[in-house]
Amino acid sequence: MSFHTGLFVTFEGGEGAGKSTQIRLLAEALRAAGHTVLLTREPGGSRGAEAVRHVLLSGAAEAYGTRMEAILFAAARNDHVEELIRPALLRGEVVLCDRFMDSSRVYQGVTGNLEPEFVETLQRVAVNGVVPDCTVILDLPARAGLERAQKRGAAGDVAPDRFEKEELETHEKRREAFLDIAAREPERCHVVNAMRSQDVISADILSIVEQLLASGIVSKTTEASP
Repeated sequence: MSFHTGLFVTFEGGEGAGKSTQIRLLAEALRAAGHTVLLTREPGGSRGAEAVRHVLLSGAAEAYGTRMEAILFAAARNDHVEELIRPALLRGEVVLCDRFMDSSRVYQGVTGNLEPEFVETLQRVAVNGVVPDCTVILDLPARAGLERAQKRGAAGDVAPDRFEKEELETHEKRREAFLDIAAREPERCHVVNAMRSQDVISADILSIVEQLLASGIVSKTTEASP
């Protein structure tokens, strides 16, 4: 078993929480401080995972049910981990990922009504030992997040995906599910109030990550299992 000094940070939260903006700001700050940073996302990131991304976000897989959708997410995640994330961590880099395993727990597990045992088994196979050292959960009321996402779509920045089109009640249920995960895993998860200004939020997140880097945390990622 080999350990390394890389750091794996994931960003989670509901639609419109500002994950893409905050992960970019963190990457810029860490690079300015001299760290080598890999910025990636899910679904996607690696070549194989990107091939699955359009199928998932377009809704093309929706007709086959949540269980098949969860399997596709897991397949994409495994390719992402083995082709991109694990190698970067073993090189000692800081890996920042927009969504990871907690999104599957929430979107396919809690609001997709899949059995927790099924979801967790998929995740164990998909991540193959690569678990985030730190997860930033950007929290805000579901209505506020959806309003932000709608404004972004109206401005032509990006078309809403199938998840943004779902009912308010579903989005609020996901918010509570992310907060439940944070309560169960307080050492890994950090809940950040996303209703504040962009600069205040980014300063909070940078402080969290800087403390981990200063502590010399050794991530538990190892070489892939055969």
